[in-house]
Amino acid sequence: MNKEFSLSRPTFKRTLRRISIISVLLTMTLIWLLICVASVLTLKQYAQKNLDLTAATMAHSLEAALVFSDNTAAAETLATLGRQGQFSAAEVRDKNGRIIASWRYDARAADDKLIGLISHWLFSQPVWHNGRAIGEVRLVARDSLIGHFIWLSLAVLTGCILLASGIALLLTRYLHNGVVDALQNITEVVHDVRTNRNFSRRVPDERIAEFHLFAQDFNSLLDEMEEWQLRLQAKNAQLLRTALHDPLTGLANRAAFRSCINALMKDNSARSSSALLFLDGDNFKYINDTWGHAAGDRVLIEVAKRLAEFGGSRYQTYRLGGDEFAMVLYDVHSEYEVQRICAALSQAFNRPFELHNGQRITMTMSIGFALTWEHATAEKLQELADRNMYQAKHRRAERSLN
Repeated sequence: MNKEFSLSRPTFKRTLRRISIISVLLTMTLIWLLICVASVLTLKQYAQKNLDLTAATMAHSLEAALVFSDNTAAAETLATLGRQGQFSAAEVRDKNGRIIASWRYDARAADDKLIGLISHWLFSQPVWHNGRAIGEVRLVARDSLIGHFIWLSLAVLTGCILLASGIALLLTRYLHNGVVDALQNITEVVHDVRTNRNFSRRVPDERIAEFHLFAQDFNSLLDEMEEWQLRLQAKNAQLLRTALHDPLTGLANRAAFRSCINALMKDNSARSSSALLFLDGDNFKYINDTWGHAAGDRVLIEVAKRLAEFGGSRYQTYRLGGDEFAMVLYDVHSEYEVQRICAALSQAFNRPFELHNGQRITMTMSIGFALTWEHATAEKLQELADRNMYQAKHRRAERSLN
């Protein structure tokens, strides 16, 4: 995965938080608008009822002034009632629509936009006399009081909405933590399994039912994958052992020997104090031809056992094929030391071998050696050890003939 590309992607937590913020803001904004509209409409109805009552009282008081067309009396009545703060403007019109008297609380009020809007809330009330409409009273609500109330209401409402939005965001963040933590746990385990092949990891139990079920199924899958990996590792180890070990004797085979010699010759420190031994059975063909391959295999197994016991953990022993063996000596610093080891190794084969039929036979081993610090390549080293081994075999054969 491209890390730069993945880092440019928003995280699930950030996306969830963004969705929550957008949802809360949209919801609270709509609620704010609806409450504002409902509040203004309710306020208007309240003001209308209040002005209806005031207008009815004024109509009764202005009835005589309209009947007798007494403009002065009408103006005084409007001024007297207006100073009580029940309305901001008032007009008295006769039945022909002509203004008889008017009064305004504050002429500058119309300069304010909100007050200008409120000033359009005009309420009228007809004036009756003997069952006939003789005029009309028009009242405008007290805009300064209403404006102050509206501004205060909007401020309180906005504060409440902001507080509710903050609480809602905190609550959603707290509630989302369980979802985010569950996904982070699953993601961490999946990433560790994919990156480090750590199939022993497991997703912890989750509080949310769907995530808990997913965790159980995923853990079951990890159990199967871990079991499959262990079987695969065991199979690979078995194949590696088969590829690098002789199936009859259990010793390392020729492929392992080549790998060891090549690595040894490349290591200057180890090459300065090592030696190579080649060993070959002197009369193995006679044993094979006389007592059969089963007897020959039994002898080879015993030879491998004695070589392994002699070498222990200090020297490495190999079967190259047939009755040919090799041993790599470490921590040797002179030809005399190598010769002494070869002599001791030859003594290990003085004991007779016991066959499956109970018969006991003797098989000696011809040993040739080469010192690693005297050769630059593995080929030269093996060539000299092989030549020395056959020379030792020929000398042993000549002594036997003599």
